[in-house]
Amino acid sequence: MSSMKKIAGDQRGVNVLLLPLVLLLVLFLGAVGFSVWAYGSQQDYKNNTDAKIATAVAADKQSVQAADAKQYAEAAKSPLKSYTGPDAYGSVKVEYPKTWSAYVDTSSSSTPLDAYFHEDYVPSTQSKLTYNLRVQVDTQSYDNVLSQYASKVKNGTVTATPYSLPNVTGVTGTMLAGNIFNSSQSGAGTIVLLPLRANTLEIWTESNDYLSDFNTYILPNLTFSP
Repeated sequence: MSSMKKIAGDQRGVNVLLLPLVLLLVLFLGAVGFSVWAYGSQQDYKNNTDAKIATAVAADKQSVQAADAKQYAEAAKSPLKSYTGPDAYGSVKVEYPKTWSAYVDTSSSSTPLDAYFHEDYVPSTQSKLTYNLRVQVDTQSYDNVLSQYASKVKNGTVTATPYSLPNVTGVTGTMLAGNIFNSSQSGAGTIVLLPLRANTLEIWTESNDYLSDFNTYILPNLTFSP
């Protein structure tokens, strides 16, 4: 009996000692695992720091270059160039960025002023391309020209709002925006119609890509004699 009690006592002693040992082993293994992870992260950062810095610098440089290019492109548009149309048709004066070119046709009896403006050079009028700007004097009356857009305004594909040029007082026309031009690639654009004596002055851009220049340079500076 005494020997059995001794064995049982020894087993209890072993169990009591085993629990702290297991706990210590778990903590040791956890510490080793953390050390391996931390060392690996440190080595990755150490080995890839230059690459990461280079990537960040390249991204920042690219962003700065894009901003600089945009700023330069805007600065290059000034000072503005100008074109003045025939006196008989209101001496329409168009001021446009100096990075653009112009082609003007005054030979048609129905459109005695038909002007094309585009960046760099003007593509052929047969090219079906969209131009930065078009300016036209149409011998049709203002009401007749405006009525051509009535169905599109009615079905909601085009919006119509009253409009006056900032530098021409006493003449109110209409600005139309939306799906205006069926012949252009996108169909979207903005056109301003203004009564010009018995004729109609039409100023438009055939794509929303050019709308910023239209609103910034063209409309604020355009003049004519009513």
